[in-house]
Formats: sequence, structure tokens, C-alpha cells
Amino acid sequence: MNPKQSNEKNPEKMLSIKTKLLGTILPLTIIIVLVLTGISYFISKSIISSYSENLLTSSIENQSNEIEAWLNENLSSFQVAKKTIEQTKPDDAALKQILNGYCGFNDNYPDGLYIADENGTLITADDSSKKDSDPTSSVWYKDGLTRVNMRFTDAYTNEDGDAVISASGILNDGSDTLKVISADLSLDRISIIVNSFIEMDDAQAFLVNPKDGSILAHRDSSMISTRLSDSGDAFLKDVGAKVADGDYSLTKIDGNMTAFSEISGTDWILVSYIPTSIIYKDVNKVRTDMILVGLISVLILAVLIERVIHFTIRPIKELTSIITSMTDGDFTVEVKTKSNDEIGRMGRGVERFVSTMRGMIASIYSVSDKLHSQADNSNTVSDQMLDASTTQSQSMKELNSTVEQLSLSVNDIAQNATTLAMVVADTRKDSEEVDDKMKETVTISRQGKSDMQRVGAAMTDINDSVLHLQEAIDKVGKASSEITNITNVIAGIADQTNLLSLNASIEAARAGEAGKGFAVVAGEIGQLAQTSADSVRDIENLIHEINDLVKDAVSQADGSAGNINESSRLVEDALKTFDAIFNNIDAVSGLVQQVIEKVEKVDDVASNVAAISEEQAASSEEILATSDTMVEQANHITDNSKTVANDARELTESAQELADQVSMFKISKGANES
Repeated sequence: MNPKQSNEKNPEKMLSIKTKLLGTILPLTIIIVLVLTGISYFISKSIISSYSENLLTSSIENQSNEIEAWLNENLSSFQVAKKTIEQTKPDDAALKQILNGYCGFNDNYPDGLYIADENGTLITADDSSKKDSDPTSSVWYKDGLTRVNMRFTDAYTNEDGDAVISASGILNDGSDTLKVISADLSLDRISIIVNSFIEMDDAQAFLVNPKDGSILAHRDSSMISTRLSDSGDAFLKDVGAKVADGDYSLTKIDGNMTAFSEISGTDWILVSYIPTSIIYKDVNKVRTDMILVGLISVLILAVLIERVIHFTIRPIKELTSIITSMTDGDFTVEVKTKSNDEIGRMGRGVERFVSTMRGMIASIYSVSDKLHSQADNSNTVSDQMLDASTTQSQSMKELNSTVEQLSLSVNDIAQNATTLAMVVADTRKDSEEVDDKMKETVTISRQGKSDMQRVGAAMTDINDSVLHLQEAIDKVGKASSEITNITNVIAGIADQTNLLSLNASIEAARAGEAGKGFAVVAGEIGQLAQTSADSVRDIENLIHEINDLVKDAVSQADGSAGNINESSRLVEDALKTFDAIFNNIDAVSGLVQQVIEKVEKVDDVASNVAAISEEQAASSEEILATSDTMVEQANHITDNSKTVANDARELTESAQELADQVSMFKISKGANES
């Protein structure tokens, strides 16, 4: 069966290199883009989170410092007034004037300063709205008795129902009466101050008294003086728990980045927070933009990769098509190679192989035609020899019958002299015909021997051509091995490049932010190195396929060489048979010549037959024995002629088989079989 027809009946499903490369590179590219997008998102999120934490920490520290400065500023004003009174020791009218001077002087303490003595007398400015029915039992008075320098009290609600804190202390005005001087700060005012010092956009802050968990200042005035633990807000409850535990570290509470700061000079805790959704809003937008850019990049890379792969493997596809045609026996293909790379070298090697195979196959065509022609001639000659030997055998049988009749009629020789003369004449005529046939047989045998010698020489030429074919195929196998070595070197370079890319990525990772760009480049180099290694493995697979095809060609050439050697042996046997036939024919020719001579003697003594009848009887017996020998020789010639005919037919079949083997190859456009 023709290999091409076999392949058509059993087609193999082929997955192209382009599909393999795209199926490998595109998913890796998509994964890399997604990973880089994810890493960039998390890095950006981490950076923004860290930045926000630092900004919130800085903001709350500045808030704390600003609040502390604001409290100290107010407290210093109170201290100056207190020292002024203590130094001047004014009377009641002068004291009233001093208090009137502070009333309405500052929006932070619009009622100014007021004084209460141990007798429960409350001294205020004329325009002050301060009221207290029992000053000695008030929070500010009790706290003021505990210190000489003025300090702030805890938050409390005065008689007017306002949430306030007071700065109070003992007043030593030189009188014998114990007095406490104080000033009130509204918690609403403190809330305004607290929130006005927030530096971070969208952040909020409130002031907490850690002793009882009460809120001293808040953007929502309804929350002032409430306790964190009593709040219905889960966030405020969790903040109250951390304050109660004394844990003032920056943390995330219920989706809010929360920072704590202690106000120096007080027991208060400033709490500042901002929702993480606000912090990560820009990051989420960047993530969306990065995903969009990543998708566009993947599409662009897919198109670029497809084009690069297309132009890279196009020569390989052409070589594959050419090698497939060669496998089917078509050597009319043309190899056009323009590049100087490994594929170009492979193409030029295939081109030289095609050229060599064309010459070899053309030579085999010529030898096959010559062998077929000579085999046909040999078959014709052997058929002629068989016919001649058959005729000779029949003639010898007739001669043997005649001699037997001669022997039987020896006793009647005397009476049948005329008959004997006629028989002798007939015998002489038959002997002459036998002599002519023998000469013709000798001529044909010489021609057959010469033809068989030429057939043997042709078979030797065919054998030499097949050996040259094997040598050429071996050279192709060596060239494939050299290409394999080259691909191994390229694979080693790709592996080394991949290793260098990995080292570069590690160094870039150590460099941190400054090495990010270099890490991306190193990753791309690693990817290209991996792609090169995959391409080298695909080329090695193609070379293995070429080696398999070369091995098949070697196997077919070995088979052809074996057939040719067998044909050569058959030709040599036929040549030996022709030699034996030629020798036997020479012997028969000599015997026939002897018969003619003896028949002539019989003719000479025909007139004396009667006298020498006994001698004639003996001669007839001798002729009979000689005739038997000639019959055996004729039968032997016939058998040898049949053998020669069979050998000639086998030689014709071998020549036809060689022609069929070579007919699968095409070396010119439109050529099929020779």
C-alpha cells in the first residue's frame, strides 16, 4: 500500500505550534497581568493605608497640641487674673471692676471669672449670667479647694443645664476668708475647638473623659455628657471598651481607622477617626482603572504575540509542509530559505537533501528501467531456449525411435537394403537438421549468457546507487543531530537567561520601590526565556520527527538493497545455469557430429550391408546406446531451460517490484511513475 494512501485513510489530528504557543503564552500573560494588577492594588492599598495612618496620627497629635495650647491659653488668662487679684489685694469695688473687665472679654468664657467664699457668697461681674444657689457644694468649688493653681474640673452640668468644665483654684487675696476663683468653659465651645483643629479631610474627632467614659466634646451636641458604654452606636461602644482598657494604639474599629491621643495637663482622651471606605475610595477607583488598563494590555499583547508567533513559525510551517510532501514521496517541492538563523540552516539542509534525493531517485529510475528491459529480454531469450530445447528433445526422441527400429531391422538388412538406404538418407537429413538446431541453440545460448552478464552488471550499479542513497540519508541524520545540539545550546541559554531573570527579580525585590520597574523587566525577560525554551523543545520534536522519517527511508533503502542483492544472486545463478546449458549444448553438438559421421559411414557401407550384417548389428546397438544418451542430454537441456525461464520471470518480477518501490517518489512536476 502506498504510504500516502495509508496516511489519508488514517489521518492524525495535528495541533499546530501556533495554537500551542498561544494556548501557553496568552493564559500566562493574562495571569501575569492579573497578578501584577492585584499586587499593585494591594501595594497601593497598603501604601495609602500606611499614609492614612501616618496622616491620622499626625492630625490627632496636632489636634491634641492645638487643644492643649487652647486650654493652656485660657488657663493662663485665668492665672493672670488670679495673680493680679492676689497681688493687688483689691477691695470689693476694685474686685468687681476686675471681674467686669473679664466678662465678655473672650468668647471661650463669656461670663468671665467669678469668686465664691467659704460663707457661700458668690461674686460675679455685673453682666454675668452665672448662677449658683449653693456655691460651696458645687463641683468647681470643691475641686478648687484642692489646689492653689487653677486647673480644669471634670465635665458637669450647671444649674442652667449647660454641660461645662471649670478652671478653679484657691484665691489668696490677703483676707481671712477662704475663697475660690473659677471660670466656666462650655463643652459646646470645646466641641467647636476640637473639630476645628482636624487636619485630615473627612475625619471626625471627639473628646472623652476616661474616668467615666463620658463624651466631653462631639460634633453632635446631643452626644455631649453621654457615656460611651450607654451609646447605641457599636463604634462608640467599642471605643469605650478600648478607653476602659487603656489601649490607645491606632487600630481599625467597625470600619473606621481610629487614633487616640492623651491631652497633656488633663485626663482627657482625644479620639479621631475616619471611615476606611473613604480612605480606599481612590484606591478602588485606581483598581478599576488598572483592571481596565490590564484588559486593554492583554488584548494588545494577545495581538502582538499572535503576530510575532505567526511570523516566527511561518518558516517552520513551510518546512513541515515540505517534509510532509517528501514523506509522501513528492520530491518536486521547492525550499526557499532567506533567514540565517537555525531554521534557515535547517531549510538549506532540507534543500540539499531534496536535491540529493532527486539525483539518486532519477538514477534509480534509469537503472530500474534498464533492469526491467534486460529482464524482459532475458525472459524472451529463456522462452526461446525452452522452445528450442523442447523441439530438440522431441527430435532426439524421434531419433531414438528410429535407432530402435534400426536395431530391430538389423536382421533384415540384407533383404531390405533399399529400405536401409532410405532410412540412412532420412537419418542423415535428420542429423543435419539436428546439427542446424544445435548450432542455433549454441548461438542463442551465447546471446543469453551475454544478456545475463549485462543484467548482473546492471544489478551491481543498482546496488551501488542504493549504497549512495544510504550514505546521503546518514548525512541527513548527522545534520539532524547537529541541529539537535544547536537547540540544546539554545535551551541552555534560555535556562541561564531564566535564572538571571530570577536573580534580577530577587535583587529588584530587595531594592524595594526603586526596583519595581526593573522587576517587571526581569519578569518579561524570564517570560521570553521560557518562551524560547518552549520553542526549542518544539523544534527538537520536529527534528525527532525528521529523524524518524530518515530512519524510515533508511529502512526502505535497506529493503531495496536486500531485494537487489537477492536479484543479483538470482542473476548469478541464472548465469551459472546458462554456463551449464552452453557446456551441455557443446557436448550434444559433438555427439550430433559423431552421429552424422557414423551415418555417413553407414551410407558408405550400405552396399556391403549383407556382408557385414553382424558388424551392423553391433553398430546399431552402439547407435542405440548413443541415442539413449542424447535423449537424456536433451531432457536435461529442457529442464535447465525451464529453470532459466523461471529465473528470468523472477528477475522480471524483481525489476517490477523495484520500479513499484521507486514509483512512489516524484522528482519533477507532473511525474508519477516511470
